[in-house]
Amino acid sequence: MFGKLTFNAIPIHEPIIMCTISIVLIFFILFIVTMTHFNKWKWLWNEYIISLDHKKIGIMYITISIIMFIRGFVDALMMRSQQAIVSSGKTGFLSSSHYNQIFTAHGVIMIFFMAMPFIVGFMNLIIPLQIGTRDVAFPFLNSLSFWLFFFSALLINISLGIGEFAQTGWLSYPPLSNKQYSPSVGVDYWIWSLQISGIGTLLTGINFIVTILKMRAPGMSLMKMPIFIWTSLCSNILIVLSFPILTVTILLLTFDRYIGTHFFTNNMGGNIMMYINLIWAWGHPEVYILMPIFGIFSEITSTFSQKKLFGYKSLILATISITILSFIVWLHHFFTMGAGANVNSFFGIATMIIAIPTGVKIFNWIFTMYKGRIKINSAMLWTIGFIISFSIGGMSGVLLSVPGANYYLHNSLFLIAHFHNVIIGGVVFGCFAGVTYWFPKFFGFKLNEKWGIRAFWLWIIGFLIAFLPLYLLGFMGMTRRLSQNINKNFHFLLFIAEIGAILILIGVIFQIIQFYVSFRDKKKNIDISGDPWNGRTLEWSTCSPPNKYNFAVIPKVKDIDAFWHIKNENLQYKEKIYKIIKIPNNTSSGFIIGIFSLLFGFSMVWYIWWLAILSIFFIILIIILRSFIIKNYYEISVNYIKKNEFINNKGIK
Repeated sequence: MFGKLTFNAIPIHEPIIMCTISIVLIFFILFIVTMTHFNKWKWLWNEYIISLDHKKIGIMYITISIIMFIRGFVDALMMRSQQAIVSSGKTGFLSSSHYNQIFTAHGVIMIFFMAMPFIVGFMNLIIPLQIGTRDVAFPFLNSLSFWLFFFSALLINISLGIGEFAQTGWLSYPPLSNKQYSPSVGVDYWIWSLQISGIGTLLTGINFIVTILKMRAPGMSLMKMPIFIWTSLCSNILIVLSFPILTVTILLLTFDRYIGTHFFTNNMGGNIMMYINLIWAWGHPEVYILMPIFGIFSEITSTFSQKKLFGYKSLILATISITILSFIVWLHHFFTMGAGANVNSFFGIATMIIAIPTGVKIFNWIFTMYKGRIKINSAMLWTIGFIISFSIGGMSGVLLSVPGANYYLHNSLFLIAHFHNVIIGGVVFGCFAGVTYWFPKFFGFKLNEKWGIRAFWLWIIGFLIAFLPLYLLGFMGMTRRLSQNINKNFHFLLFIAEIGAILILIGVIFQIIQFYVSFRDKKKNIDISGDPWNGRTLEWSTCSPPNKYNFAVIPKVKDIDAFWHIKNENLQYKEKIYKIIKIPNNTSSGFIIGIFSLLFGFSMVWYIWWLAILSIFFIILIIILRSFIIKNYYEISVNYIKKNEFINNKGIK
C-alpha cells in the first residue's frame, strides 16, 4: 500500500540530520503556537493563502526564498567547516555520503528555491505597479505558480527526514543519477521537485510576458518602460524558451530510472553527453533568467544618484543582446568533453562576446553615478558592492572562456569562486538591495539603516575573504567536492575561507536584527515624503502600501521619468469621481492543487501508485471546477479625489 516507504526511510542513524529535524519541528510548533495565540489563522488564510493579489503573492515568494536562503547557507557553512577541519589532518564531522547530500542540496536549493523565486517575487511586486495596471494578466495562474513552487520546495526538503537527498550534484549528471549508481530515492526527490517547480515557473513566464506586452498604461510604449520591466520581459522570454528543455530532459531521465530506457546510458544507444548538452542548453540561459537584478540596480542607481539613468537605450540593447547570446554559450561548461577545436573556438568566442553587453551595463551605472548627488545608504552600498564583486566574477569568467585555460581550471575551486562571485555578488546582493529599496513601498516604513550598513560591510568583507582564496586554490589544483583526505597544503587558504564564511554568518544575523529593529520602531520611519527613496518610476505614485487595486485611475504615461518630474509640483485637487473596479476573487484552488501536486510527487518518489492516480484525478477535477463553475471576479466601488494623472491614490475614502 505504501510502496517502498518504510520506517527505515527515516535516517535515525544520522545524528546531525535528526538534530536538524528536531530544530525544524520546534520552529514549526512555535509558529503554530504563535499564530494560535494571536488568533491570526483566519488572517493568514484570507490575506495570503487564498489571495490573488500580486503584491501578497510577491511577498510570499520572497519570504519562502529567505527561508530557503538560510537553509542553503547552513549547508555552505557545513561544507566549508568540513574542508577546513579535514585539511588540517583531523577527522571531519561529515561522512562522504552526508557531505555529498549537502553539496547537492546547497546548489539545488540556492538556485531553484532561493534565487529564482526571489526574482519572481520582485517581478510580482513591481511589474504591475511600474506598468500602471491593477494586477497581472492571469491572477489565478499567478497563485497556482506560487503554490506549485512552495510545495515543490516542501517536497525536496521532506527528503531531509524521509529518505535522503540526492548525492549527484545540483544538476544530477548521469551515469551517477542512473538507477545503477543512485538506487535510493534522492534523485527521485530531485526529479519530481524540479518538475513541479518548473511547471510553475513556466506558467509564471507566460503570465508576465502577456502582462508586460498587453497591459501597459496608456502612453507607455516599449521605449518608455523602466529598465526593470525590460529586464523582466527578457527574463521571462528566457523562461518560456528554456524551461521546456529542462522539463523534457528530466522527463527522459525519469524514463531511464523508472521504466529502464537508455537515453542517458553508455549502452543500448544512449549518450551521457546528450544529457549534459541539454541540461546546459537550459542552464546557461537560466543564469540570465536572473537578469531583473540588473533592473533593480538600475532603479537604485538612478534614484540615489538623483539623475536620469545614463544610456537608457544602450542598456536595453545590452539586455536584448544578452538574451540572444545566452543561448549560444552553453558548451563552455564542458570544454573538456572533446568536441574539437572548431566547436570550442566558437563557444569560447561567443562567451567572450557576451561579456561586452554585461560590461556596458557596468559602465552605464558608473556614469549614472558620475556627477550625481549620490546618497549613500544600504541600498546604494549593495549596488557598489555588486559592481566590485561582479566585475571580479566577470573577468574570471572571460579567463574561463579560453578553452586552454578552462581545460586546466575546469572542475577546480577557481570555477566555484567565479560562479559565486557572479551569483552572490550579483543575484544575492541584488536581492538584498531590492528588499531594502522597495520595502517602504510595500510595508509603509523603511528598514533600519544602521543595521543594514553594518550587515553590508560584514557581507562584503566576509564574501571577499571567503571566495578570493578559492581562486588561488584552483590554481594550486584543488578540485571541488572534496570532503575527505584533503591535501594539508590547502589548509591555510581553506581556513581563511572559513573565517570569511563566519563573517557572512554574522552579517546574516545583523540582517535578522535589522528586520526586528525595523518592525519594532516602524512608527519612527513611516514618513518618507520628500526623501530620495521616493524613486523615479510609476510604482512610487501609489500610496504605501499600495491599495488592493493599485490604481484608482490607470495613469497616462508621457515620459520614462514622468512621476519624478511631477511629484513635487503644486497641483490642485480636482472633482470627486465614483468608479467601479473589478477585483479577482480570492480562491483556494491554487493552494489545493499545490497540495495534491505534493502528494503526487511524494507518491511517485516512493512508488505509491494509487495515491499518484488519486492526486492527478483531483488536480484535473479542481481545474475543471475552477474553469467552469467558480466566479472569477467581484466588483468594488471607489470614491476618490483625482489629483492628477499619476498621483491618483491620494484622498481615497
